Amino acid sequence: MSTHRGRDAQRFDEHGNTRPAGTNYISTDDSDDGIDRRGFLRCMAWAGTGIVWGLKGGIPTSFPVGALSSMTDAQRKSIFFAQISDSHIGFSKDANKDVTATLQQAVAKLNALPQQPAFVLHTGDITQLAKAEEFDTASEVLKGAKTDRIFYVPGEHDVATDNGASYLRRYGKGTDGGGWYSFDHSGVRFIGLVNVLNLKAGGLGSLGADQISWLEKNVAGLSSSTPIVLFAHVPLWTVYPEWGWGTDDSEQALALVKRFGSVTVLNGHIHQIMQKVEGHVSFHTAMSTAFPQPAPGTAPSPGPMTVQPERLKSVLGIADVTFIPGRSSLAVVDATLSGLPPAFDAAMHDSMTQRRNARKSVTLQANEIAIDNFQFSPSPLTVKAGTKITWINADDVPHLIASADNAFKSSPVIDTDQRFSTMFATPGTYEYFCALHPKMQGRVVVTRA
Repeated sequence: MSTHRGRDAQRFDEHGNTRPAGTNYISTDDSDDGIDRRGFLRCMAWAGTGIVWGLKGGIPTSFPVGALSSMTDAQRKSIFFAQISDSHIGFSKDANKDVTATLQQAVAKLNALPQQPAFVLHTGDITQLAKAEEFDTASEVLKGAKTDRIFYVPGEHDVATDNGASYLRRYGKGTDGGGWYSFDHSGVRFIGLVNVLNLKAGGLGSLGADQISWLEKNVAGLSSSTPIVLFAHVPLWTVYPEWGWGTDDSEQALALVKRFGSVTVLNGHIHQIMQKVEGHVSFHTAMSTAFPQPAPGTAPSPGPMTVQPERLKSVLGIADVTFIPGRSSLAVVDATLSGLPPAFDAAMHDSMTQRRNARKSVTLQANEIAIDNFQFSPSPLTVKAGTKITWINADDVPHLIASADNAFKSSPVIDTDQRFSTMFATPGTYEYFCALHPKMQGRVVVTRA
């Protein structure tokens, strides 16, 4: 996989589009389809955009927005759906004080397209805390999109408070199980999967045996020439397991579609463009309309990335992916909102510096546990039976404390600076984890009083 390294102003055109150099980029393009291959910038994220997809010979293909006005009528008619992800309505911290406005910008982008998308896919985290008013706001904004229908799958934030009951009441009509479903359009089978329910301690996203069995039956009668589009929230490939960016049982699901000649897998969750191709399967994770996240492993933890105001427009931009049948790579066109060369490295440095300077040191009293940088500290914590323990969330994202073996009642969702307390009356070892971010694990050891 390529990395974002060694860029300079000479590598970009007057519009801020990437010009490839070195082994990390597509250095030549001898195709005659008129689409400029500007390289591979995997970690750009732009609050307020979506992805536009069409069909070429039955193959899902994404289009660079800048090229739409010059397309032929036939090319315009092939544009048939768009993707929006991670709108996080209800989020209002420093990384983006007005996520409703940036979702509105995404809708305006879609409405400005020369061809109306037949439908839109929203790949999850519609809301921040699954509150009724957050869902209402998202629906009000998205109903302004000029499209026939919007299809949804949930993110972990959409199911946080009630394991998806509220989400299913709004969006679950006609779905199976925890909200999975399929539909056909223009000869393509679209399959919406749910991998954010019943997460296990230490695990990644999970589809579960019931959903995999349903998927097997769903595709059993299809011809191998049928193009398949799978869409879910958490990536169906292992992007970065240390941050929970992957799905535990994705290989079982992907094995069921291996026989098809064209499979496209669309996800959100990581708030940045990343992609790969394996045989006939192309994987693509989408940008957020709310805030960027760090590239894998470049920060102490995932989470909203705040950049200096003067750099913000240089890390917000457009990135569109094009799959050309017969080629082994996905091509990406990138353009910043500022029109200047991307300043992602500088913005990342600013973000990390600001994060260190702004982060409050958590002063713990006896029998308290800090949640900081997606870690529990101290862990293990040893206390005597009859002791009340309190968790304090110092992160700028919500967490949910859950017992790994149902030995104590789970917390509600606890947001920044909120607390959760519970009493441990019986001696023993209590393993727990965050039900929203299950790679986060901790332990409480209770001794006799």
